[in-house]
Amino acid sequence: MTYLRTMFFALALAFGCLTAATPPAHAASAANINRDADQALATLTKDHEIASAIAAKARAVLIFPNIVKAGFGFGGSYGEGVLRQGGKNVAYYNSVSGSFGLQIGAQTYGYVVFLMNDSAVKFLRESKGWEIGVGPTVVVVNEGVAKNLSSTTLQDDAYAFIFGQQGLMAGVSIEGSKVSRIER
Repeated sequence: MTYLRTMFFALALAFGCLTAATPPAHAASAANINRDADQALATLTKDHEIASAIAAKARAVLIFPNIVKAGFGFGGSYGEGVLRQGGKNVAYYNSVSGSFGLQIGAQTYGYVVFLMNDSAVKFLRESKGWEIGVGPTVVVVNEGVAKNLSSTTLQDDAYAFIFGQQGLMAGVSIEGSKVSRIER
């Protein structure tokens, strides 16, 4: 039922019925976010050797285990996640995006952003909302990028992995997603 409510929220966001500042009525509990984040990060680092190497060097990890995206001309996505630093959950965030164009369908996915230096972590914590693509440099790691990365070549502020894409919509991009702190 939570999936259906989240899908409804994404559709409502897509059609402009809600604003990005409006939290969904079913906001996930911290325990649910933590559980899903644990599972997502464990699966990601198990399935991708480079993700495990990046995780070992990251100053903090921002984990969004469940993002729902829907669109019909106008599109929107929403999900909640957790920031981990020093192995501890230190803050909760939401990820919201909107789009317009040729699109129809719905999908779910997750993403993890490894923040590699203190300035990237500080930017996230002090901003009133981080629009991915503005601020710290984020490299989205796909199979091609992963082939050229090693734990000694990591030079950028952040590395993002998108995973678990399911549904009837083509493509996933996190650029332009707005990440904002939420209270739990």
